[in-house]
Amino acid sequence: QVQLVESGGGLVQAGGSLRLSCAASGRTFSRYSMGWFRQAPGKEREFVAVISWNVARTYYADSVKGRFTISRDNAKNTVYLEMNSLKPEDTAVYYCAADRTSSESVSGYAYDYWGQGTQVTVSS
Repeated sequence: QVQLVESGGGLVQAGGSLRLSCAASGRTFSRYSMGWFRQAPGKEREFVAVISWNVARTYYADSVKGRFTISRDNAKNTVYLEMNSLKPEDTAVYYCAADRTSSESVSGYAYDYWGQGTQVTVSS
């Protein structure tokens, strides 16, 4: 069992930056690929970024490529999402998720564990 707790959300002006953190419990965290997803009001959940278990590979949604960076520190059981040049359309609840099969999938259905989410609001 893995528990995930996100933090770092908040209100920021367009063009600003935020760094989200996701702290994981459990000794098997380092074996899982980790993803970030987001859900805006009235919209479906969408993929943001994923990182492989060994940090060797990352993949981003086109909408955030070049602005967001996913990283992880397996020694600290933490995954991060650095968000720069934020836009109002980035406003959403952001969730981290863990995939036991380490498939590095962009589909939320591949993920077994989810955090409670953290709100990111970008004002124009």
